[in-house]
Amino acid sequence: MKKVLGKALGAAALALAFASPAIAADEAPAGKWQVKLLATSVLADGKITAVRKDLIGLPTGSQTDASNNSFTPTLAIEYFALPNVSVETICCFTAHHVSGAGALQGAALVDHALILPATVTAKYHFTLPGGIKPYVGAGGAWFFYIDERAGATAQTLGAKRVKLDNDAGVVVQGGIDIPITKTGLGLTLDAKKYWISTTAHFYTANGTEALTTRHRMDPWVLSAGVAYRF
Repeated sequence: MKKVLGKALGAAALALAFASPAIAADEAPAGKWQVKLLATSVLADGKITAVRKDLIGLPTGSQTDASNNSFTPTLAIEYFALPNVSVETICCFTAHHVSGAGALQGAALVDHALILPATVTAKYHFTLPGGIKPYVGAGGAWFFYIDERAGATAQTLGAKRVKLDNDAGVVVQGGIDIPITKTGLGLTLDAKKYWISTTAHFYTANGTEALTTRHRMDPWVLSAGVAYRF
């Protein structure tokens, strides 16, 4: 993570050096609000990082993998406190399942989990010729897990119910806003990298917690869409 943050700060410094003349010559500030309608792909990890309870006897080499989400609609709302400094939050739901890997290859463990990735980031925007604005940002996130369902293999092993813990993490982002009209409409590309985990609890029909595992989610979240600043 330190290497990633270091690279992000280095990129920000380099972009600032190139963008400084353009920033100095920037026109009157645009509106303070920007909304973005995005198509988003969520590329999650899902690997087991710790087994905290195991009453079923996981085989050696057991591992898991979370499915990627192809595309989900996302709404981003952004407020510019200063001409080049903003705060952004996003709203979307993304659905995933968790499958076995390694010794559990092919196992259906979590058939469905709906995630609300509540995220707030602070962003710095650089101004290039033509009004093009690359940006970098960082912030915090809280992932809420909703409507989890035990997969077919987990149910065969006696796990009738599964619960994923909500958890907090950090996020860095980078992207670019490209104007297409003089009235605030533009195109936008955005990439976020999260560092966040969750704990999975598998319960039997009588409510006994038979398996507890810690998972690294750490998704990449890639978005593209339209933006409107007013």
